[in-house]
Amino acid sequence: MYGDLAWLWPIISPPEDYAEETELFSRVIREHSRIEVRTLLHIGCGAGHNDHVFKKHFEVTGIDNSEEMLKLARELNPEVTYCKGDMRTIRLDKSYDAVAILDSIDYMSTVEDLRNAFVTAYDHLKPGGIFLTYVEECKERFKQNKTECSTHSKGDIKVVLIENGFDPDPEDTSFETRFVYVILRQGELEVQTDRHICGIFELRTWHDLLKEVGFEVKEMKLEHSTFPEGEHLPMFVCGKSL
Repeated sequence: MYGDLAWLWPIISPPEDYAEETELFSRVIREHSRIEVRTLLHIGCGAGHNDHVFKKHFEVTGIDNSEEMLKLARELNPEVTYCKGDMRTIRLDKSYDAVAILDSIDYMSTVEDLRNAFVTAYDHLKPGGIFLTYVEECKERFKQNKTECSTHSKGDIKVVLIENGFDPDPEDTSFETRFVYVILRQGELEVQTDRHICGIFELRTWHDLLKEVGFEVKEMKLEHSTFPEGEHLPMFVCGKSL
């Protein structure tokens, strides 16, 4: 998905789908920050779809490890500064009023990786600022072999996306997400597959690591109009002391 299939991303997950959540993130950041928020570092920005809204509120810098996704991000948001780098190790020698790591945090598949990503966020955050992240999957909520199917189209391209999550070893901290893309374009049908390794931890591990790094941790509920009634994701709004 983040290499030769990156062109599919704006089709299966278009920028407009990110508006509701990103407006919420922007509001939460402003409401909880103890300093005025002008600059935001988005770590793991992908194709820049969240940044399409973030840039209305902040001066945005984005980081991602995929050059193909960064190319899409630069095309969508030419006014945003983008840098290539690994969220576990990159250092920009600059600090920001706010830092966000959104669904890209899913790819931290060991405790050490997750901690290192939090350290990166902490090191780039100004005192009084806010770091925001959320948990898509954790040990407490994971559903083995969950499968979802969706259809997408743009112009003469039609895509059926099948997504499956499977944990072959519930004792470790990773699980597999497999994607199957059935693509119809210019009258030709092709099938592509993609395998991703994602992290899965107990929610307590997130709390413990964030506090260990130095953050003041507040857990909130991330709710969205597309979620089933009553469902939410754990969202962490983390401060850095003045």
